[in-house]
Amino acid sequence: MEYRKTKDQENYEDASQKDIESLRWTPLSGVVTNSMPSSVGGSNKSSWKLKSIVTLALTLLTSSQAILIVWSKRAGKYEYSVTTANFSVEALKCALSLSALARIWKSQGVTEDNKLSTSFDEVSVYPIPAILYLIKNLLQYYIFAYVDAPAYQILKNLNIISTGVLYRIILKKKLSEIQWAAFILLCAGCTTAQLNPSSDHVLQTPLPGWVMAIVMALLSGFAGVYTEAIIKKRPSRNINVQNFWLYIFGMVFNLIAICIQDYDEVMNKGFFHGYSFITVCMIVNHALSGIAVSMVMKYADNIVKVYSTSVAMLLTAVVSVFLFGFHLSLAFFLGSTVVSISIYLHSIGKPQPQK
Repeated sequence: MEYRKTKDQENYEDASQKDIESLRWTPLSGVVTNSMPSSVGGSNKSSWKLKSIVTLALTLLTSSQAILIVWSKRAGKYEYSVTTANFSVEALKCALSLSALARIWKSQGVTEDNKLSTSFDEVSVYPIPAILYLIKNLLQYYIFAYVDAPAYQILKNLNIISTGVLYRIILKKKLSEIQWAAFILLCAGCTTAQLNPSSDHVLQTPLPGWVMAIVMALLSGFAGVYTEAIIKKRPSRNINVQNFWLYIFGMVFNLIAICIQDYDEVMNKGFFHGYSFITVCMIVNHALSGIAVSMVMKYADNIVKVYSTSVAMLLTAVVSVFLFGFHLSLAFFLGSTVVSISIYLHSIGKPQPQK
């Protein structure tokens, strides 16, 4: 799942909340190093250690998301309710946001910007991204009927294109020529990775899988752009408060989904029926992924996210070879390489502000 982020209070001044797969990361390492004397070797060493830990955590969490979803299936189907799993993720992220706020209240007290009480006008904008994320996250489970874990890691990078185009349309953000070229490379890389020379079908992923991947990319991109617009509307507001209300609406809409789709099953078998240790790990993974991304935005820089995404694609493929018998073809390797290059070009190709 591509997920919303739980950020620290300091993060709102230099970065806004974006979809997990969006590449508009603002380098913050310069802010950290500039705020302390460069002669302090211990601080530099501590910063490097923290950056390494965050990079490793993001890579492992990103690469294991698809693997855990596939692994949680039994005999090709989910024995648990995917709507209850989705609700559990929202509830855990909401609890993590409250925990972060509790630490802030304890150290800084309750202020106008970090209090939970709010107005109707402020919270009325959150149902839209909450619904979009609900649909996207549910599709994330069903797409594995058509794709394997490595293919999913490749195809979900399509949200880079949808996010970039929507930034241009909605937020009027200018895209550089390098970024547009990166979009073309990304499409080429995703297609190359799906080539299937050993079959009559040209592409490994059937048409329904491609349609679901494109729909997920559009939903993820629009939800991320819309959420950023909300954040920028009141930048002084603590990000944990904004995430809290977003997750609250996410929980409400997931409850509605449970009543519509799995009400009888939940009432007869229980809310956690079919859950296994892998299912619990999957839920925790999706909740922690947002925290890892927010830590990258605060303590690391843009390149960290790029490397983590690239390594995660290859790591997912390698692990899938042993767990699911995935065939690591030359086409997949070349395609994932092109995707990694396109991600890197997109990250360094941001238009420079006019002086």
